Amino acid sequence: MTMPFDKNRVAFITMGCAKNEVDSDQMSRRLASAGYRIIEDPREADVVIVNTCSFIQAATEESIEAILDAAGYENIASGEARLVVAGCMPSRYKEDLAPELPEVNRFVPCAQEDDIVAIIGELMGVDATQKADDDAEVPYASFTDQDALPPSGNVQAYVKISDGCNRFCAYCTIPYIRGRYHSFTEEQITNEVSRLVDSDVREIVLIAQDTGRWGDDFEQPSTLAQLVSNLAEAFSSTWFRIMYIQPEGVTDELIEAMATHDNICSYFDIPFQHCDGHVLERMNRKGSREEYLNLIASIRKRIPDVTLRTTLIAGFPGETEQQFDDLCDFIEEADLDYVGVFPYSREENTRAYELDGQVDEDEKMARAQRLRDIADAVSGPRIAQRIGKHMDVLVCGAEEDGQLYGRAMCQAPDVDGVTYLSTGERGDIVSVVIEDTLLYEMEGEVIS
Repeated sequence: MTMPFDKNRVAFITMGCAKNEVDSDQMSRRLASAGYRIIEDPREADVVIVNTCSFIQAATEESIEAILDAAGYENIASGEARLVVAGCMPSRYKEDLAPELPEVNRFVPCAQEDDIVAIIGELMGVDATQKADDDAEVPYASFTDQDALPPSGNVQAYVKISDGCNRFCAYCTIPYIRGRYHSFTEEQITNEVSRLVDSDVREIVLIAQDTGRWGDDFEQPSTLAQLVSNLAEAFSSTWFRIMYIQPEGVTDELIEAMATHDNICSYFDIPFQHCDGHVLERMNRKGSREEYLNLIASIRKRIPDVTLRTTLIAGFPGETEQQFDDLCDFIEEADLDYVGVFPYSREENTRAYELDGQVDEDEKMARAQRLRDIADAVSGPRIAQRIGKHMDVLVCGAEEDGQLYGRAMCQAPDVDGVTYLSTGERGDIVSVVIEDTLLYEMEGEVIS
């Protein structure tokens, strides 16, 4: 299907996390269903949509750089194409953006992304009678023209199971950007998974700001464990992985579901952020070192070969040297597979912005680096223990130099490294023996 006018080419530039990638995909398919052509090269587009991230200042700066780069493209600078900024930045900064970025023709906050077809039509001067019938309101994960977009070739894909957040952690802007927590229905999620599986996706990564809360806002509440169990049984040849499970969301029911289903990756991504109870309280979070160590022990008791990832914040306001030392000791004792470390970012309009005890920038960076070094020293040997083990590896593709690579169940996309292979076809799940490791990377010899 093509639009009944010439200027119908749309390109996306997506910044930030996987959740933004999902949002861009949703907007792309809405536009494609309405007859727009989704193309790769923004320099050839009639509309360029920059889907921004604004979680922390560094992400905002990267998004602004991407916007200004796009504004310099000849098609946009000449006025032949339109520049649209969507996502987190318009949601967070609202009317303050327009005077600062006059190059932008339209700002689309997260709450208006479902209306992208009407917004682009208005921007391009398309009369409502010209537009294809398919641009009517379309629910999440239920798009009418599944062939309108070229296949991505990806064998791993993300599916959002909810949006928004109710936690209001003191350092976090997400509730102000994304709004209150709301789960997508199991039917919507299943339809999206089915579409991706039909497109030869072999691993589905379930994501949200707070995956563990899924279903508790329904009139008849459900649970994440029930959702992932039903998906695993309905799509038995597909791997399922869950990311961003807050500690309270790791229930006995979820651990049991993961232990019971071979196609649910034995992988927990639990953002502890800190281990000191007083720091966590100032963060407006719950937990303690003892609680977290007990949780880790409980998981490992039921799933001995489980892979555990966390994220930590160094230099939160008021963090003493002793509290930071305790955090370093916690990482050594917890013996986790993967640890993401971030220096605290002071964000306006968050509760932590006004807290006393702000840590010097240089000190924050030094603490983050020390924590990073300790985490690497712990994770390296843990990953090396995989040498000689047999693992299934999903073949994902080849790097620019032709080196074939894939990912095992212990390796989440984009964050955990890859397994290098000598043979295999993209989309195959091959059995390998791990022959060597280099920090987070592995080398595997295919045996079947």
